[in-house]
Amino acid sequence: MKASEMPLNRFLAQTDTQFMVPVYQRNYDWSLTHCKQLLTDINRVGGNDDESSHFVGSIVYIHDDVYSASGIRELSIIDGQQRLTTITLIYIALLLLAKNNNDPALESRIQETYLINKHAQQDEKLKLRPIEQNDRALKFLLRNDPDDSFDGYSKLIDNFNYFKGQISEENKENVLKGLNKLTFVEISLERGKDDPQKIFESLNSTGLELSQSDLIRNYILMGLKHDDQSKMYENYWRHIEINASQQEPKANRVSDFIRDFLTLKNSVIPNKGRVYAEFKEKYQINTVQDLENLLSEIKKYSILYNRLINPENEPDREIRRQLRYINRLEITVAYPFLLEVLNDYSNSTITKASLIEILETIQSFAWRRFVIGLPTHGLNKIFMRLYDDVRPDDYLLSFQQSLIRKTSTQRFPRDKEVIEALKTKDVYGIQTKNRTYLFDRLENFENNEIVQIDNPEITVEHIFPQNPDPKWKVVLGEDQYASIKEKYLNTVANLTLSGNNGKLGNRYFTDKRDMNEDGKEQGYKFSRLWLNKHLSSLEKWDVEELEKRFDLISQRFLAIWRLPDIEIGDETFEYEETNIFDADEPTFKKLEYAIFFDQKLETTQVTDLFGRVLSSLFDLNPEAFFSHDIPRKLGLTTNPSECSSALALNDTYFVEKQLDSKTKFERLRHVLTALDLTDELFIKYAEERPS
Repeated sequence: MKASEMPLNRFLAQTDTQFMVPVYQRNYDWSLTHCKQLLTDINRVGGNDDESSHFVGSIVYIHDDVYSASGIRELSIIDGQQRLTTITLIYIALLLLAKNNNDPALESRIQETYLINKHAQQDEKLKLRPIEQNDRALKFLLRNDPDDSFDGYSKLIDNFNYFKGQISEENKENVLKGLNKLTFVEISLERGKDDPQKIFESLNSTGLELSQSDLIRNYILMGLKHDDQSKMYENYWRHIEINASQQEPKANRVSDFIRDFLTLKNSVIPNKGRVYAEFKEKYQINTVQDLENLLSEIKKYSILYNRLINPENEPDREIRRQLRYINRLEITVAYPFLLEVLNDYSNSTITKASLIEILETIQSFAWRRFVIGLPTHGLNKIFMRLYDDVRPDDYLLSFQQSLIRKTSTQRFPRDKEVIEALKTKDVYGIQTKNRTYLFDRLENFENNEIVQIDNPEITVEHIFPQNPDPKWKVVLGEDQYASIKEKYLNTVANLTLSGNNGKLGNRYFTDKRDMNEDGKEQGYKFSRLWLNKHLSSLEKWDVEELEKRFDLISQRFLAIWRLPDIEIGDETFEYEETNIFDADEPTFKKLEYAIFFDQKLETTQVTDLFGRVLSSLFDLNPEAFFSHDIPRKLGLTTNPSECSSALALNDTYFVEKQLDSKTKFERLRHVLTALDLTDELFIKYAEERPS
C-alpha cells in the first residue's frame, strides 16, 4: 500500500487512465447540501491567495500495473467515488460554460485533461466510469444534446444543474483556481499484495461510526494540552459518560443526554444526527476556564439524568417510586423539563411534595392521553417549552395551569372522556410495560406494603376466560355469554392479577373464587390483592357485576391519575403547536411559525411553508419522490410553463403552487405520508381573538 498527498487535478489529469467504480459500490448519493458545501470551499480557497490548498479527504483504488490492449490503465475506485464524481460534474459545468461562451481553448483543456482520454476507443474515452445508471447520466450530460432527454431520475443530473446555475463567466476563474488547490490523500493498493476489504472497513469504520457524543468529546478535548486533557476527562467527561449510561438494559445514553441538555438550553430539539453540530455552534470554547465552566454544568445535569434513566439510584424512596413509573412509561420527551425540575429540587427551589406532585401530574397527563388514544407526536414540543411557563413564586400551580390550558390534540383529557374510553379499551392487548404499569398503580394505590407486580409469579388473569369452560354458557345464557365475550373480554373490568393463573384457567367463576387445591388457596377468596377483594364476595360474574367492578376501578383510576383541581380563568384562545395531520384546516388562517425536523421555521404564509417543506424534502431524498405516486399527486414536471405558477423544487423539477391553502395542506400530508415522515411537521396558527 502506498499513500501520498497530491493535488486532485493532477490525479484526474493522468493520461490514458480510467477511474472505474466497481459494480458492488453504492450509488452516487451526494445531496445538494454536500455540493453547496464543496462549492463554497472551492470558491473560498480560490479567492484567497494566502490559502495554498484545501484537503478533501482520500481516494483509495486498486491497480494492477497493467494496461488494456489499447493502452488504457484501469484504477478500481473503492473509496472516494462521491468526491471524484462531484468534481467531475463541476468540470462538465465549466466545459459547457466554455462552449456557450465560445472559449475553445478552455473547452479543449477541460475536456481533454480531466474528462476524456482523447485517443482511446469509444468505451474507454470517459475517464470516470461509474456504475451503470450513473454512467448513463454522465454520458447524457457530456452529449449536451438539447433534443435529448434523460429517462428517469439521477442525482448526477440534479447536482450538475445546481453547479451549472452557480458557475458563471464572472466566477469561473475563481472556481478553476479553487479546483487547482484541492488536495487529497491517494491510497494505492496492489491487487494480490494488499487486502482492499480490510482497508475499506478501516477507512469507513464499518459498524463503528462515531456517535454524536464521541464527536463532542473529541471536539472539547482534542485541542487541549495533555495535562488539561487528562484533567477535563478525569474530572468531568468520564463522570458524564458514567452518569449517562443506562444500567438495565445496559446502554450508552450520552448522545441522548446531550440532546436533552441542548433542548433545555435552546428550547429547540436538535435532530438526532445534528447534536454535535448544534453543540459546536452553541459552545465556541476559547479558554480552558470556559470549558471547565461548561463541563461543570453538564456534569451537574448528568447526575440528575442518571436518576431518570436509573431510578434505583434515587436515594429517596417516594421519589424513586415515581421515577420508576416515569421510566416504565418511557416518557423520555419530558426529560429536558424534568432535568430543570430536578435541578430546582436539588437547589431547594421546590419542596419534595411539589416534586412528587409534578411527577404524578406528568404521569396523569401522559396516561390519560394514552387511554383515549391521543397522538404522541407533539408531546416533545409541549415539554420542550413547558419550563418557560413555570413561575418560581407559584411553581406547581403555574406548571399545572400550563398543561390544563392545552387544547385540541395537545389537551389534558377530562374525567368523562377518559372513563368512557377506559370502559371499552382493550387493556389486555396493549404493550406489556403499559399493562404492568396500569395494574401496578391500581393495586398499590395508597398501599405501604408494595406488591411487586413486575415479577413472573404474578400474571394478568381473565375473570371470564378467553376459552371458557362450557359451564359459563349454561349459567350465563347465550346473550350474556356473547355480550361479555364480544364487549368486555379484554377490558379492565374483566381483568385481574393472580399468582395462580395456570391453575384457575378456564373454570367457572365460583370455582375460581373458591379454588383451594391441596390447601394452596389459589382462589380469589384467598387473595391478598386489592384487585381481587371485590371478587372474593361475589356469587356470580355477569354483565351487571362487570359494570359494578368497572365503577370501582374507575373511581380508583380518577384518584390515581388526577386532573389538577385548579382554576384557569377566561383566556384568550391561542392555538398550540400541532402536527399538520391533526391541525384545523388552514383556510382564512395565518401561521405564527412551523417546526420542521425539530427546527423552527419563521413563516406566516401557507404558500411559503408549502414551498420550503417540499423543496427540503426533495433535496433530502429525491429518489423517494419517484418511488411513490408523489409525481402524479403534485403534478411534478420539468417544464415550468405547464404550471400556472411554478414552484421550483430544484433547477430541474417544478410543481404547481397556485392552490388554495387546504389543497396545499393535503399535498403536504400526502408527501409526508409517502415518505414516512408524519411526525416531522408541526404548525402553530397565529392567535385568534374571540369575537
